[in-house]
Amino acid sequence: MTNIGAGEIIYELRKKIQQVQSDLDQLGEPPMAMPEMIENSNLLRSNEYLRKANEKKTELLITYENYSTSLEELLSTVFDIQKDLKEILKEQSSLIPNPTKKQTKSKSKPKRK
Repeated sequence: MTNIGAGEIIYELRKKIQQVQSDLDQLGEPPMAMPEMIENSNLLRSNEYLRKANEKKTELLITYENYSTSLEELLSTVFDIQKDLKEILKEQSSLIPNPTKKQTKSKSKPKRK
């Protein structure tokens, strides 16, 4: 059998996905240009936001990739277990002798005279 702790890994990855999504949501919308600031200042603010958002999105993609891989491993393990159980069932059923038809006696009430 493969990874026994796959469930724990999936749980931890799911928590990380939620955290990264929360971090990304906290970034909010990109900053709006302020007319009183010079053009370069607005570009710097916009670039900083885009850099942070890109880092979080990259982290999120990597975490989803790990999560997906862990789920595939878990699913593979489940299919292996299912296959093993089918084989065990076949072996067990082959050990059971085929029942022969039993003759049933009719149970009728004795006639009273």
